[in-house]
Amino acid sequence: MNKHRYHTLALMASATLATLSACSTVPADNPMLSEARSDYRIAQDTPQAREFAAAELREAGLALNLANEAWARDDGRAQIDHLAYLAKQQIALSQALGRQRAAEQAVSQANALRDKQRLVARTDEADAAKASADAAQREAKASQQQADVARQQAEAARQQAGDSQARNEQLEAQLREMNARQTERGLVITIGDLLFDTNQAVLKPEGLRGIDKLVDFMKQHPQRQALVEGFTDSIGGEAANQGLSGRRADAVRRALLEQGLGAGRVTARGYGEAHPVVSNDSAEGRQLNRRVEIVVSGDSGLIRAR
Repeated sequence: MNKHRYHTLALMASATLATLSACSTVPADNPMLSEARSDYRIAQDTPQAREFAAAELREAGLALNLANEAWARDDGRAQIDHLAYLAKQQIALSQALGRQRAAEQAVSQANALRDKQRLVARTDEADAAKASADAAQREAKASQQQADVARQQAEAARQQAGDSQARNEQLEAQLREMNARQTERGLVITIGDLLFDTNQAVLKPEGLRGIDKLVDFMKQHPQRQALVEGFTDSIGGEAANQGLSGRRADAVRRALLEQGLGAGRVTARGYGEAHPVVSNDSAEGRQLNRRVEIVVSGDSGLIRAR
């Protein structure tokens, strides 16, 4: 029965890896996941794990499949790392339990042999069997300790995954409150033209309230950087538009610095009438193009250029 489950599990893992290899859009490899795959192959080739921990090895294969599927979906490195780490711990648990149970069987066999030899063999042969049993018991104890450590590590990994999910939920709530949108460059928060007087670069109080929320967010995520970008419509001269967009971007940057952000975390740039979000053919479109956008990086601190 154990051999059948192991064979089924091996087929499942092989099918998953083959499917992933066949995809032309598979994401870049993940180091933690690569380690988990290597550990799993080693466990598959370990007779003790196959024979004495088939159920745990099957669970390890299922955990590795979850990590492989997350990798194929490109769920994000943090999620893939967590799932791969859980798979590694389950693989380590199956190895430790295989060694423990093999040692326990050896103890049982050695004890039976010792009893038989005490009846039919010389004293020195019986003593040798006892020594063998004692060594097997020590190995079983060591394997039990390893299994306990593996269980503790697996539990810690599950707790870490739960904490990560809670942080992600908190982050999503903060983003909704700021009306931020996720883009390829990072989180983008738009400050509209109505938050400035016409042709002026002084941010109104309504805009400052949005700045307060962003500052709180940045302080909770000190590894992130911000780029303030100013834009205008196509009305007016190019030089005037460039200057106005730069001054408005600088005004927002100063507001962020006055709220306590470090100068090295915030940069500003004006683009004038470049990069409109809609056509400038209507008043409504021109108003949308007169804006300041704050691009907030991810945890890497990098913001891709336009």
